[in-house]
Amino acid sequence: MIPDEKTLLIGKVLKDSTKPLKERFRALFTLKNIGGKTAINCISEAFADESALLKHELAYCLGQMKDVDANEILSKVLEDKNQEPMVRHEAAEALGAIGDANSISILEKYAQDPVKEVSETCYLALKRIKSMTVVDSNKKDNANIYGSVDPAPPLEDVSDINKLKEILLDENEDLFMRYKAMFKLRDINSVESTLALTEGLSHGSSLYRHEVAFVLGQMQNPSSIPALTSALEDQSQNEMVRHECAEALGAIATPECYQVLKKYLKDEKVVVRESCEIALDMCDYENSFELQYADTLCKV
Repeated sequence: MIPDEKTLLIGKVLKDSTKPLKERFRALFTLKNIGGKTAINCISEAFADESALLKHELAYCLGQMKDVDANEILSKVLEDKNQEPMVRHEAAEALGAIGDANSISILEKYAQDPVKEVSETCYLALKRIKSMTVVDSNKKDNANIYGSVDPAPPLEDVSDINKLKEILLDENEDLFMRYKAMFKLRDINSVESTLALTEGLSHGSSLYRHEVAFVLGQMQNPSSIPALTSALEDQSQNEMVRHECAEALGAIATPECYQVLKKYLKDEKVVVRESCEIALDMCDYENSFELQYADTLCKV
């Protein structure tokens, strides 16, 4: 257990806009891992920040914590039309991740929102919450090797990559079903399934393409680097998609990724610039960890 005083100190770092964004992100994920009401309150107070990227990540972390105490602040963020679409979308997704049936009414309301990223997310969150009522109570909800709470469970009873790819890319298919195919391909995590997923970066809505990029980042398969780079470089892509491509490249963390990310540190879109900053910090962390591990092996 972490004392509240220490949690509040970490929260102070999170809310300090004079500190580098990478330090604030580390504080945020520390609070996520601590959990509890004090951590939730610290995260909630940071929604007054100007960074859409940070606020988006606040909502994501609250959803991953799966604590109903976060429902009120997430609902307020979803309702706030002054918040950026990527922030409102993430608040809706977080409500779906928490999975409280009491969130159904607000999600139904905003499933009609004129902002497509928001309405589609609310639809997916509703499908997730309602599907949870029929999940075997002995089966861990959305358990996966990545440790994430996902917007949809992986598709069961289908393992053929070509069939999954067909569902993934079919824009006439139900969005929740396409997400299920997406997460099944992620869980297979082969070069073939990775390349199938990369085709999703040029299909469907911004929300859908951004989720494809997020999944590719989880997989950390280098075969996705060309497609992620191409999407990041494409100025016609929605900034939600480009930001997620940058973070995916940061997760893969090869020297090639590092060089690509450096090119976009001065991108005209703030959220892309900030994402590249965070992604480069991820690269540094991954590479320093590998060096420490190699050094340890040499000493054995």
